Amino acid sequence: MEEGTIKRLTGKGFGFIDTGTGKDMFFHASNLDGVRFEELQEGQQVSYTEGSSPKGPCAENVKPV
Repeated sequence: MEEGTIKRLTGKGFGFIDTGTGKDMFFHASNLDGVRFEELQEGQQVSYTEGSSPKGPCAENVKPV
């Protein structure tokens, strides 16, 4: 699993993770593992696996570390 920091959360149930590589990773609330979207905070460390969606790469199995 990879780790990153939540950069931005939206009111529409998705957010972006700063991966530390200069590219942000998109995630949707349906890709969370063991945590509710409302419990996440910007700046929080999370782990994830890189997956793909029709629109490009995305984070899956997102959970706090």
